[in-house]
Amino acid sequence: MFQIFKKEIGSFLGSLVGYIIIGVFLTLCGVYFWSFSDFFGAGVADMYNFFQVAPFVYLFLIPAITMKMFSEEKKSGTMELLFTKPISVWDIILGKYLAACLLIFISLLPTLFYFYSIYQMGNPVGNIDVAATCSSYLGLFLLGCVFASIGIFSSSLTDNQAVAFVVSFVICLFLYYAIAQIASLSIMGSLSYIISKIGLDYQYESLSKGLIDTRNLIYFFSVIFIALWCTKWRVLKG
Repeated sequence: MFQIFKKEIGSFLGSLVGYIIIGVFLTLCGVYFWSFSDFFGAGVADMYNFFQVAPFVYLFLIPAITMKMFSEEKKSGTMELLFTKPISVWDIILGKYLAACLLIFISLLPTLFYFYSIYQMGNPVGNIDVAATCSSYLGLFLLGCVFASIGIFSSSLTDNQAVAFVVSFVICLFLYYAIAQIASLSIMGSLSYIISKIGLDYQYESLSKGLIDTRNLIYFFSVIFIALWCTKWRVLKG
């Protein structure tokens, strides 16, 4: 598993594309964060805008990270070579998946500068809900990990990277955004609340309140497991 993990990290960070993807994430989130926040007028500092826009940026960038993880192996014919090595299918999948999760973690590290900056901008200094910020970071990371698991599954479906990207984007968009829109329809009636809880956005926003609920964690890890299990099924099916 470590060799697969190392290979994927090296492939990403060894190319200009990897740094461009991280750079785009930081640029888009940074511009939105600093342009639409009124720290000085409000006197209270928070990172609400960042945590609102970051998931939508991830909707594009994480599929771009994961789209080649299996599709490239299929297209180049190296998939069969992986099976000849003394490693299990789970080792291959987890190696690729953990590499994607590490890249997501790396993309979040520079954003701690935002936290430090607004911490200093508070009136008085430090006038920010640290607990809510920390739980929001956890929620964003877990959301990214869910997107990554879906992206890897999508990549296992095809040898075309563009198709893998589109499939991953559509599934992630449906789980994060479309379910909430469906739940808001008046025809849903009493089912609205139940349907909304299925969506990723509901679970993500629940973690942003400063309380880490085990139900939210179970939800995220369950979706990740299902996506990775489906990936294993698809890889074995060929």
